[in-house]
Amino acid sequence: MGRFLLRLGISQIGNLSKLRYLDLSYNYFEGMAIPSFLCAMTSLTHLHLSLTGFMGKIPSQIGNLSNLLYLDLGFNNLLAENVEWVSSMWKLEYLDLSYANLSKAFHWLHTLQSLPSLTHLYLSHCTLPDYNEPSLLNFSSLQTLDLSVTSYSPAISFVPKWIFKLKKLVSLQLLGNEIRGPIPGGIRNLTLLQNLDLSSNSFSSSIPDCLYGLHRLKSLNLWGNNLHGTISDALGNLTSLVELYLSSNQLEGTIPTSLANLCNLRDIDFSYLKLNQQVNDILEILAPCISNGLTTLAVQSSQLSGNLTDHIGAFKNIEQLDFSNNSIGGALPRSFGKLSSLRYLNVSINKFSGNPFESLGSFSKLLSLHIDGNNFQGVVKEDDLTNLTSLMEFHASGSNFTLKVGPNWHPNFRLYYLDVRSWQLGPSFPSWIKSQNKLEYLDLSNTGIIDSIPTQMWEALSHVMYVNLSHNHIHGELGTTLKGLSVIQTIDLSSNHLCGKLPYLSSPNVLRLDLSSNSFSESMNDFLCNDHPHGMQLQFLNLASNNLSGEIPDCWMNWTTLVDVNLQSNHFVGNLPQSMCSLVGLQSLQIRNNTLSGIFPTSLKKATQLISLDLGENNLSGSIPTWVGEKLLNVKILRLRSNSFAGHIPNEICQMSHLQVLDLAQNNLSGNIPSCFSNLSAMILMNQSTDPLIYSLAPYITRYTSTYSIVSVLLWLKGRGDEYKSFLGLVTNIDLSSNKLLGEIPREITDLNGLNFLNLSHNQLIGPIPQGIGNMRSLQSIDFSRNQLFGEIPLTISNLSFLSMLDVSYNHLKGKIPTGTQLQTFDASSFIGNNLCGPPLPINCSSNGKTHSYEESHGHGVNWFFVSATIGFVVGFWIVIAPLLIRRSWRYAYFHFLDHVWFKLQSFRSGVFLPKLCKCSSTNG
Repeated sequence: MGRFLLRLGISQIGNLSKLRYLDLSYNYFEGMAIPSFLCAMTSLTHLHLSLTGFMGKIPSQIGNLSNLLYLDLGFNNLLAENVEWVSSMWKLEYLDLSYANLSKAFHWLHTLQSLPSLTHLYLSHCTLPDYNEPSLLNFSSLQTLDLSVTSYSPAISFVPKWIFKLKKLVSLQLLGNEIRGPIPGGIRNLTLLQNLDLSSNSFSSSIPDCLYGLHRLKSLNLWGNNLHGTISDALGNLTSLVELYLSSNQLEGTIPTSLANLCNLRDIDFSYLKLNQQVNDILEILAPCISNGLTTLAVQSSQLSGNLTDHIGAFKNIEQLDFSNNSIGGALPRSFGKLSSLRYLNVSINKFSGNPFESLGSFSKLLSLHIDGNNFQGVVKEDDLTNLTSLMEFHASGSNFTLKVGPNWHPNFRLYYLDVRSWQLGPSFPSWIKSQNKLEYLDLSNTGIIDSIPTQMWEALSHVMYVNLSHNHIHGELGTTLKGLSVIQTIDLSSNHLCGKLPYLSSPNVLRLDLSSNSFSESMNDFLCNDHPHGMQLQFLNLASNNLSGEIPDCWMNWTTLVDVNLQSNHFVGNLPQSMCSLVGLQSLQIRNNTLSGIFPTSLKKATQLISLDLGENNLSGSIPTWVGEKLLNVKILRLRSNSFAGHIPNEICQMSHLQVLDLAQNNLSGNIPSCFSNLSAMILMNQSTDPLIYSLAPYITRYTSTYSIVSVLLWLKGRGDEYKSFLGLVTNIDLSSNKLLGEIPREITDLNGLNFLNLSHNQLIGPIPQGIGNMRSLQSIDFSRNQLFGEIPLTISNLSFLSMLDVSYNHLKGKIPTGTQLQTFDASSFIGNNLCGPPLPINCSSNGKTHSYEESHGHGVNWFFVSATIGFVVGFWIVIAPLLIRRSWRYAYFHFLDHVWFKLQSFRSGVFLPKLCKCSSTNG
């Protein structure tokens, strides 16, 4: 009708001049202004123009509609420079200007309060000028005021005082206004209030007593503030309450027993509080008076404990029950089966045990069931699920269930969400899945399936948007089986035994594809280079740990939306293709453990959004280009380990201010360690990073597909390699080991007070250990072994209270090992191959300052005494022998000399010198 009216000429509107009721809402008029002919329909009493797409100024001629009782202009993009046009609408009872810009209508409030019949005023999401003259106001009839999510010019952060003069208010909504401080006491003046919504603000007081005096309140919503203290026993005075929402505050203590007085309560939300209470205590309070009428009870994440008892059976009309994320244990009581009105049940993430289906089997009205994250166990049979005919959501992961149903079983429910992760469903693929043709979300991961995927299953899942079959033993080839899934967004088939070529991916809607840890082989050319006429929207691609081979295809221009690519642990050769420069939004690239060759990939020059780059364990060579530090300024993880990179470490790397992990180990790098490492600001401050995870984020928000991927990296820390993921964001590491680095350890590196792990071993570094190393208070591991460092170990090293691994073996260090709480606990092998003494070495430091070299019997250190003795012997031998071999006359003279010496010795033996020697002996004796 709306579009038809707009096609009428102004001359034809006479036929509608008697129209009294006009509703054009929920049409879209393409951003046009409110048409002027509407202002000529003076007989109108009701005009609905909400959500019509009108924009621009509200025409002043609309004031001609003096018979209006109801005017709704809300949820459009309208501007009102003034509201004087409303002055002639003396009969107006209902006015909605939501989302209008009234910032220039300085007298809006004075004008509106002059309307004698106005009872309902809606100004949510408006921009309003401030009004500071409450004494001039005299609203005589206003009953409903909605100022939700309003903004003021200039901005204010308090409840406007003029509101407390509205003595006839029945409903007041101030949600989402960022109001700070205490809840104002002036609210006690609004004695007729039945509905009060102060949710999603920043009120920071306790709940004031004045609220407990509003005896007519039927709905009280304080959700999402910073209210603290306990819930007063005076809550029992609000005997008219039907809805009570106190969730997401800092309230603590127990629920007052006076809550039992509120016999009209239908909805209670005490979620995200610090109740620290037994769940059964709450049920005992509610049971006598409230249980029959209560329809909603939510105590999610409120630190509840204890076991449920049969008190729960008294809540026969309960429709929504949320006990999730607490510490409630025990089995569900038998009386749970009496809750026949339940539509939503959430007991996830607790400590429940037993088999819940012994109590849940009769819930024919149940739409959504959440029992995941508990200690439930047992066998689930067909009869246990027969009566769940209305079930649409089934969240049941993380428990030890075994489903035993016949091969021809067809469930009575039709699910759109199914998560039975970690159930035992195998060994055959569950054929009953084919009957769930409305599924949008399916998670059968880790369910013991040892089978291939039936072709018919893919055909049945025409509506599916999320499929997770990972961590099973599914085998066979996929081929073209994914072609028919037109709306699918996430496919996770990782950690199975799938083989053959990669499947053909035809749907442009796929955002996440994980085929890692399978046995896919051959080239990925057919997968990557197929013609996609509509373009692909893939954001996350994981093909790690397969048997893919050949060169990486040069077809990445078709996949420009990718933000995370993982091709590690395959058999790819060659270099990265130039078309990867199309991936300008790429944030994580992992291609470690392949056989890539050539120089550092120039195709990454435009990947300026990269956060994690792992090219480790390949055969890449050449130098590390300077543009890495100049272009890739967002990189947090740079891992080039185990390649053949040569040349100097470029100083430009010091420009990477976000860098947390720098792993250049096991290359052929030479030259000095850059002194500008002190500019790596992410490693300077202790505990600078507070997020334990590093994410790659996608720009698109969808219903089931996660918009992020958690980055994981293989790091060698403390002498062992581990995959870091869950707290990678807290790790800072520099590993330059096993290169050919020269010079001294730069003093500037000791400015990195936030560095956790430092490995400079197996290089050719000289000089002393920097004295400032004791300032690096975050260090947990230091490895300087197998260098040519000399001097003493700095005493300040004993200041490193977090140090759990130290290796300075096989250098030229000397002196006493500093005494510290940790240093003497390290193994002696951490110090061997030096001239050190003191614990943990079994060599005492002598008082005259002499030191000793200590080596284990199986050590590989160099004993320089034996080396020098051997060299001296060889040199001396050849100095004497070589001339004798060259000239015969020298040989004659030499042997003549030996004969003469021999003659003298014979004379000694005959007693020429013997008496003197004996006399000397007797004298000393």
